[in-house]
Amino acid sequence: MAPRGRIRPATLGPSMRLVIVSGLSGSGKSVALNMLEDLGWFCTDNIPAGLLNAFISHAVQRPRSVYDKSALGLDARNDPGDVANLPELVRSLRKSGIACEIIYLYADEDALLRRYGETRRRHPLVRDGVDLKAAIAAELKLLEPITNTADLVLDTTRMSVHELRDVIRARVEPRSQGQLSIMFESFGFKHGIPGGADFVFDARTLPNPYWIPALQALNGRDAAVIEYLGSQPEVDALFADIVAFIERRIPLYAKHNRAYLTVAIGCTGGQHRSVFLADRLAAHFGSAYPGVVSRHSSLHTSA
Repeated sequence: MAPRGRIRPATLGPSMRLVIVSGLSGSGKSVALNMLEDLGWFCTDNIPAGLLNAFISHAVQRPRSVYDKSALGLDARNDPGDVANLPELVRSLRKSGIACEIIYLYADEDALLRRYGETRRRHPLVRDGVDLKAAIAAELKLLEPITNTADLVLDTTRMSVHELRDVIRARVEPRSQGQLSIMFESFGFKHGIPGGADFVFDARTLPNPYWIPALQALNGRDAAVIEYLGSQPEVDALFADIVAFIERRIPLYAKHNRAYLTVAIGCTGGQHRSVFLADRLAAHFGSAYPGVVSRHSSLHTSA
C-alpha cells in the first residue's frame, strides 16, 4: 500500500492539473470555482481534505480527460490535522508528476464583516459562544498551513465579483505547466498595499500628474498622462531599475518551480504614476513571456 498522502507514480496521467482553492469564508472561493467551472474545469467545493488523495487516485485512473483540469474547494470545515497535512500531500503529488497548486483568497476583517452582513449567511465556524469576529480569527489560524504554502495569494478586499472572475481567468486558466504567470498591479498607498504581492515598488517620488490641472482628472492610461510621464527621466530610471530587478528574479522563480509572480507598484492615490508603470512593465515583459497581465486595484477608488 502506498504511504498516506502519496500517489503511486505508475498510476498518474501525464497531463492532470489540480488547483486547490482555499481561503477565508466570504473571500470569494465560490466565485473563483464558478469561474473555473465556466472555463471547463471539473470543480468540487467543500471537499474534505482527508479525501483529496482518494479523489486524485480515482481521477488519474480514468481513461477520459474529465479530470485533466480539476479545481477543488477546501474551507475551514475540515479536521485541523488534515489541513496541517495538506502541504506534504501537495509536495508528494508534485513529485508524482501532478501539476498541483494552491490558491488562497482572503479579505480584511471589515470587508468580511460587511459581506456577511449583506448576505446574512452564517460563517461555518460561528456557533454558541463564538461570534463572527472570533470565527474569522479562528479560521485564519486553522488555515495557516495553507496560507504559508500557497502558490497564489489573492486579496479580494477591494475586488468586485467581476474583477475576481477576471483575475482567475487571466492568471489561472491559461497558465500551462512550468509557465510563470506574472502580474503587475498598481495601487494607491492611501488605500493600503495589496496583499499577496511578492515585490512592492514605490513610485511616489516621481513627478505627479495630479498637480497639473489638465491631468488631474485623468489616469495613467490616458494619452496625455502617458505622454507626460513618458517624457520624465526619473520615470524612465525607475522603470529601468524595476525591469533589471525582475529580470534577475524570473530565472530564480523558474528554478524553484514558482507558478506566480505578483509585482505591486504604488503611488499616492493609485491613479497616475503606478498605473502608467504597471501597464508599461506588463507590455515590456509581455513581449518576452506568456501569461503577463496588469491590474489596477485603486483606479478611480475614492478617498
